[in-house]
Amino acid sequence: MTERLFVNALSADGSKINISVKGGYIVDISAERPDREPTEIIDLQDRLVIPGFVDGHIHLDKSFVGDRWQPHHPAHDLKHRLAIEKRQLAQAAPIAERACALIQQAVSFGTVAMRSHVDIDSTTGLTHLHAVMEAREKWRDIVNIELVAFPQAGVISSPGTADILDAAIQDGVEVVGGIDPTTLDGAADRQLDVVFGVADRRDVKVDIHLHEPGQQGIQQLYRIAERTRALGMAGRVAVSHAYSLGDVSGETLDGIAQALADAGVAIMTNAPGNHDFPPVLTLREAGVNVFAGNDNIRDAWWPYGNGDMLQRAMLVAYRSGFYTDEELNVALDMATRASAAVIGLDDYGLAPGHEATFLVLDAPNAAAAVAEVTPRREIVRKGRFWTPETPA
Repeated sequence: MTERLFVNALSADGSKINISVKGGYIVDISAERPDREPTEIIDLQDRLVIPGFVDGHIHLDKSFVGDRWQPHHPAHDLKHRLAIEKRQLAQAAPIAERACALIQQAVSFGTVAMRSHVDIDSTTGLTHLHAVMEAREKWRDIVNIELVAFPQAGVISSPGTADILDAAIQDGVEVVGGIDPTTLDGAADRQLDVVFGVADRRDVKVDIHLHEPGQQGIQQLYRIAERTRALGMAGRVAVSHAYSLGDVSGETLDGIAQALADAGVAIMTNAPGNHDFPPVLTLREAGVNVFAGNDNIRDAWWPYGNGDMLQRAMLVAYRSGFYTDEELNVALDMATRASAAVIGLDDYGLAPGHEATFLVLDAPNAAAAVAEVTPRREIVRKGRFWTPETPA
């Protein structure tokens, strides 16, 4: 029997719905109110209801949120950028403290799950990872955080990193990462041997940063798709950024899009302001799961960001030239359902039998919420209104 009923809610398309909840789970979603109504009825007053946000790509160990403002320092290449980052992080507050501050900020905007890439290399070892794990544990009952062991400095070019990747997985990391196998490591097959080797041996997922340009990046994507197919890892491999997809001809794009779709490789984009990026609609039409994440937030890489995935959806839509309601809804889907699918959330979304955790926004429909980045929003968690300061 329903114990709590949310009435006068608006679905994504603006139509009215009522949500019946029992024991913290959704019992029914209907345009009609049930014949037998519970004593507790919450009137949402024609406000929009959507699932909580899922950030498909974030770096909890890098951000300066919760610490003092750090002015951005330009760098002339990757090694210089990494040196600047290490210097700034050494002067910053402890990683666990900053990670907790960013998690709380993201949660306050309505994020319920995220995939965080965490730096591991031969000099820091698992230090960053253990600090982020400490922060994850503090927020375990509030937000689902999947971790990626991210070899920021390379795999082959950074001796010992392969063993550290394996150790990270043994410590509880769910995803093994990689980065620019050719331009950074100069050994595409050798890096992919390590990354997919660890994934196959430890039965974990893969998420590879790929910034490589043009045809070089496309060839890398074909390599990744082929290995994904060979190991039967469809739905368990993602490529983050994949700038090259936005920098090739239509014919080339069609070919690699089909290869990615056939292999079950997902693509993450944050629609960065200074790069070409994957053409979302073309890839999705081919059957590729394209999802979104904030990526870096106020760190040594760039000063932007606040952890709000609705703002990120707007930026994806803005940079993609989305104007119609249907297109704006795609951007929201990338920040919700598509990212949830990559992480593998089973009990996610507005559906009977799922946990009654959702957002209530002052917007007439989902498209409007994305276009204006609706500022006023409330969080319903397990059927009750909730704030980040409220115990779960």
